[in-house]
Amino acid sequence: MVVPESQEKMYYPPDDLKRDAHVPDFNSYLALYRKSLENPEAFWKEIADEFFWKKPATGPLLQYNFDVTKGNIYVKCMEGAKTNMCYNVLDRLVKEKNFGEKVAYYWEGNSTDHHMAITYSQLLSQVCRCANVLKKMGVKKGDRVSIYLPMIPELVYTMLACARIGAVHSIVFAGFSSESLCERIIDASSSVLVTADGVYRGEKLINLKQIADEALEKCREKGSSSVTKCLVIKHPALRTKSGAACNKLQTPWDSDCDVWWDEAMRDSPEECEPEWLEAEDPLFILYTSGSTGKPKVIY
Repeated sequence: MVVPESQEKMYYPPDDLKRDAHVPDFNSYLALYRKSLENPEAFWKEIADEFFWKKPATGPLLQYNFDVTKGNIYVKCMEGAKTNMCYNVLDRLVKEKNFGEKVAYYWEGNSTDHHMAITYSQLLSQVCRCANVLKKMGVKKGDRVSIYLPMIPELVYTMLACARIGAVHSIVFAGFSSESLCERIIDASSSVLVTADGVYRGEKLINLKQIADEALEKCREKGSSSVTKCLVIKHPALRTKSGAACNKLQTPWDSDCDVWWDEAMRDSPEECEPEWLEAEDPLFILYTSGSTGKPKVIY
């Protein structure tokens, strides 16, 4: 659709926002883009210098070969370097830059009654506690954790907790079916599934735990039972002021597998040392929607 010239409008950001922005204007963006093409090593070195590295790279920043006539195709980035992304986005900001009392992000739920401002200190505390819960469940570096959650604060806590201990997380959209969740659990060989009892999508109540249970049953039917624990969050929007669950929601329960988030987090320590990871270690698994067949994965 072509917009008539009379209707075209350009909205520029205020000067104070431009002054503090990482990329203040379009010309600055173009300059960065050109540098990334013309001198990629210098471009990515500047990016890498913004992070904390427990151990610096032992060789060239970038090594790659895309020409099959010259040998095997490969890409190596910062070989030998070690860091932790959770440490970079939380610990450094809290302990080094004193951002502890600054708001990390605002959460807005399905209803205007459900909202929260979460500071960096609060986020770090919750992430460490969740990381310790996962470790207690046996999750270690390289293990896979499937996350089947609505857009609630615990989703962020779990993602960063996995990053902190070196586990690889796989987020599955909470609107997907039990079959789609099953496929992704099997493909990732996840040992833990994190979900919620339910969620309202508009006026519709969705029993996520029931869908998760159906997915795990499908996994068993297909000969895969890698999930040993299911961590279940009591969605705050589904509870009365007294904490009682919505009477429309029936939460199925298997005491051998299922663990309530609140109970697991209650006595979990607020300190958790990060796992220092190689630069090329996987951080998360991302799947396509699967609309063209079996979902394809990117590490």
